Amino acid sequence: MNDSARMASFSGAAWPLRNARDEDIPELEGLIARSVLGLQAAYYTAAQMNAAIGKVFGVDRQLIRDRTYFVAEDSATAGNEPRIIVGCGGWSRRRTLYGSDGGRVGEDPPLDPGVDAARIRAFFVHPEWARRGIARSILQRCEAELQQAGFRRAEIVATLPGEPLYTAFGYTCDRPATLPLPDGGSIEGVHMSKRFS
Repeated sequence: MNDSARMASFSGAAWPLRNARDEDIPELEGLIARSVLGLQAAYYTAAQMNAAIGKVFGVDRQLIRDRTYFVAEDSATAGNEPRIIVGCGGWSRRRTLYGSDGGRVGEDPPLDPGVDAARIRAFFVHPEWARRGIARSILQRCEAELQQAGFRRAEIVATLPGEPLYTAFGYTCDRPATLPLPDGGSIEGVHMSKRFS
């Protein structure tokens, strides 16, 4: 089945999600790079995107271990075609606000749901499946789970192209965010938050 047939099969459909697994990591790394290069070029330079891939925009294995990172797959496969991951994202009960786990030593410290805000983390969608409800499906799942875990607030450091999604879900812009890059540069984002009743 070609890409256009796959995409047409999902037009208007709900997106079932599953927990990400360790064996997904190589595919997730590829998806993240495609998502960044395909969907963020109007906001960041090629040098910024390439420097951010892997460090700022990358896999955090702690989220996978905590079972708070989700993937959406293309399930419209025929014959022996493998399913492919077309979107990912999650939430965290730990301190880190953004970025991969590269360079982290030890476990990320836990948050206190009675005091702290949960983190919304690492949303990426394959460019050919963009604007089909994948990120919305993942965000709805994250918000439901973090509230079940006792959190009453959520925070995110959103990319500039991601800001409209979170705004549509009731997140407010608290302040600009500047994310340092390994090459000494930086990219701009937005620190956003939401309170749940």
